[in-house]
Amino acid sequence: MNDLYETNLLVERGVTDFEQFFTHYSFHNHRLWDRYTKGFIRQDELRWKRMWLALLEFKIADEPLAKKMSVQFLDLLPTKKKLFPYTVEILEYLKNKDYTLHLVTNGFESVQHNKLRESNLTAFFDQVITSEASNSLKPNKEIFDYALQKAGAVLNESIMIGDNQDADIQGGINAGMDTIFVNHLKVEPTVKSTYMIHHLKELEHIL
Repeated sequence: MNDLYETNLLVERGVTDFEQFFTHYSFHNHRLWDRYTKGFIRQDELRWKRMWLALLEFKIADEPLAKKMSVQFLDLLPTKKKLFPYTVEILEYLKNKDYTLHLVTNGFESVQHNKLRESNLTAFFDQVITSEASNSLKPNKEIFDYALQKAGAVLNESIMIGDNQDADIQGGINAGMDTIFVNHLKVEPTVKSTYMIHHLKELEHIL
């Protein structure tokens, strides 16, 4: 988002504080993702309206700019390679213990595969199940049923690991799975997971 802020010269449009712009974007992004997962809006609306609404906070009613920033964001996002601490180490640990790893994501199909490739994580995952391919969204049970079928996995031998309580943890619960909430931000839990950790290394004590 900082790259988009600078590339599109938003400071010259009156957006003088990036942190304030990012705060507005984050608010609208979270709200629109919630509406998207509940089926109230379409994917294309989510993509550009989060930019549009953030710009409107600064009285910039520029729909072409919002749509351009949406395209730039999705082009740029997969190229960012910074990972959470201990990401590669925990994936190698799980692989060495013969766990089969899959991704279940509400993210966009092409973006998810590009992110994995750019971060050199593709080889760790057997199946990548997206909302587009499954015709469903986390936390709906249907996307997990599709994932289990696609992965050839058994429910009572599967566990859902995620950092989003509403999508990942509630989704795992809806599917009947045990869950691990990766609470990076140390927020107060609102959904009861089977386990909660604050750092990926803690998975070694569970799995």
